[in-house]
Amino acid sequence: MPRALITLTTDFGLADHFVGTMKGVILGIAPRATIVDITHEIAPFQVNEGGFAIAQAYRYFPKGTVHVVVVDPGVGTSRRAVLTEAAGQYFVAPDNGVLTMIYEAETRHKVRAITNAKLALATISRTFHGRDVFAPAAAHLVRGVPPATFGKIIHDYVRLFTLKPTRIARCVWSGTILWIDRFGNLITNLHIDDFPDVKTQSIELRVGLEKVQHFARTFSEAEPGALVAIAGSYGYIEVAANQASAARKLGCDAGSPVELEIFYD
Repeated sequence: MPRALITLTTDFGLADHFVGTMKGVILGIAPRATIVDITHEIAPFQVNEGGFAIAQAYRYFPKGTVHVVVVDPGVGTSRRAVLTEAAGQYFVAPDNGVLTMIYEAETRHKVRAITNAKLALATISRTFHGRDVFAPAAAHLVRGVPPATFGKIIHDYVRLFTLKPTRIARCVWSGTILWIDRFGNLITNLHIDDFPDVKTQSIELRVGLEKVQHFARTFSEAEPGALVAIAGSYGYIEVAANQASAARKLGCDAGSPVELEIFYD
C-alpha cells in the first residue's frame, strides 16, 4: 500500500475517551499509520447518517486507504464485522447496512466476514468493538495483512432499504432527508444528476409543512432566512435557508420525508 492511511467515522463524539482509545490501539499495531477523522458527530445509533458521511468522503482519499466506520447499535450481538474492498480502498465496519451507499456506488466490491480472532485484541468486550475489533483490523490491514486472511467472502451482507427516491406519480418523486449539516441545511437523497430539469422548470419541494419553490444557484440568491432548494457540493438537492437553519425553521430531522414535483411547460 502506498501509505498507512486510516480514517475514522463514528457516533462516539469527542467528550469521552473512545476515539482516543481507538487511535491508541491502531498506533500500537501500526505506529506509522496516519489517522484522519472524518467525523465523530454522527447522531447516536443513526446508521444511515454514518453511511452518508463515509459515502461522501471516501472518493477523495487515495487508493489503499482503510476506512473504519463505527455506528453500531447492535454491538455485542450476533451481527458480524465486515471488511469491504471497493474502489481500491477498504472499509471496516459492522454488518448493519452502514456501507449501503458504498455498495450502491461501487458495484464491483467484495465483502468478507471478519472471523480471524488473531486480528482482534485478545479480549473482546460486548460494548466496544471499535477498540477491540475494528481498530486492530484496520491497523493490520495497513501493515500489509492480506484481506483474505480476515475471513471468507460473503454475499448475504446487510443492505438497508434503497436510498434512491421513488417515483409516485408522473412528475412526482418521494425521497428522504439523509443528513442535516451544522448549518441546518437538509440534504436529501434527490441527486441533481437524476433531476437536471429542476434548474429550468418550475418545481415544488415539499418538506414538513412547507413548499419550497425556488431553486437557487447560490445561498445568497434568497433573502436572509428564506428557504430555497439548491444543489449542494456533493450533488444532492438540499433545502437551505440563507444565513439561517432550514432544519430549525421546518422542524425536520434526518429520515424525514420529502416530495419533489416538477411542473413541465
